[in-house]
Amino acid sequence: MTRELQRATFNRSALVRVLSDTLPEVPDPKYDFGERLGQWLDFSDALTLFSVLNTEAGSGAPIASATSDLPAQLARVRRNLNDSIHNDGVFSIDPDTPARIPFPTPLPNATPESAADFSPYHRYYLAHQRDMNAAITALRANARKALAGQSAAGKQLADLDAAFEKFLSVRERNLLSNIPIMLGKRFDQRYAEHRAVLVDNTADDPTTWTQPGSWLEAFCHDAQTALLAELELRLKPVAGLISALGSAAENKESKPQ
Repeated sequence: MTRELQRATFNRSALVRVLSDTLPEVPDPKYDFGERLGQWLDFSDALTLFSVLNTEAGSGAPIASATSDLPAQLARVRRNLNDSIHNDGVFSIDPDTPARIPFPTPLPNATPESAADFSPYHRYYLAHQRDMNAAITALRANARKALAGQSAAGKQLADLDAAFEKFLSVRERNLLSNIPIMLGKRFDQRYAEHRAVLVDNTADDPTTWTQPGSWLEAFCHDAQTALLAELELRLKPVAGLISALGSAAENKESKPQ
């Protein structure tokens, strides 16, 4: 195995792997991260980043900070969002539990053509993205606040994270908005496969699409797999901040008084 193939295989995020498995036409990234990041930052962004990186991290007295339950908050946010994705209200193990964002189902008396419209499923995915963004953005702000209050070095890291979030938020939003569009191709593929095996195309009843083993259940699994991978991707920055916060606290406690 070549070094290039190893990088392509092991350095891809879970989200990229999921999309590549679901849609084989999705290409592997062929660029260097640092080079692409440089293309995303304009001159003013670069100046801001330069200023943050060249701040004396060790100067100044640490700001007093209280013990934090951020690891528990992170676990709670991950669990709530994970549960929201799994509980689709249709194919979940416990369908009696109300779904916060229910998976769309064909309307009564819908024709196969109208029921196979991807629009409701696009809105479903976008709703989960808004749910993730709201919860994780608030948690990330709390983590930065705690880190900035821990030490001067922590404040520098918090300022760096705030700068990157500002620079890359629009780019991230635009890139992630492509995921439901890509899933639309998978939706069409699942539906085409379903139609291909029908003995009589006119007998296709949309009310059967919510039965176990249906093509719509398979697509629901596709969407959930992508959402769970996106969730872990979105959690990486705040998880890193909270890990840094915990490491700094451990180092402080281990120093002799």
